[in-house]
Amino acid sequence: MTIGEMAQKTNLPESTLRYYEKKELLVIVRDKNGRRVYSKDDVEWIKFIRRLKETGMDLKNIRRYSKLRYLGNETMSERLEILQAHRNYVLEQNLKWKKHLQNLDKKINFYQKSINDEN
Repeated sequence: MTIGEMAQKTNLPESTLRYYEKKELLVIVRDKNGRRVYSKDDVEWIKFIRRLKETGMDLKNIRRYSKLRYLGNETMSERLEILQAHRNYVLEQNLKWKKHLQNLDKKINFYQKSINDEN
């Protein structure tokens, strides 16, 4: 599959796919003319990279995870550790955002009550 087809399947611009390759998140095979050739497995991997980014994993850890992934199944325990540590980070962020939301709700309630009391 070409880079254009991959961009459509993953809903990412070609520039992002090139960036992922440059940052060593992807290892892409090239044809005899030097054009990138993506596989079906690459689609799922790129979607996973995107999910990691959306959950706040930094590029350094995604790169580390990616390198281990390309080394094969013998790195599963190391990849598990990365995901477990990131899960803890996501839980901490979730708690932080819940507290922020509670504070916003208190302030909103204060303003609603104040406005209602004036009327």
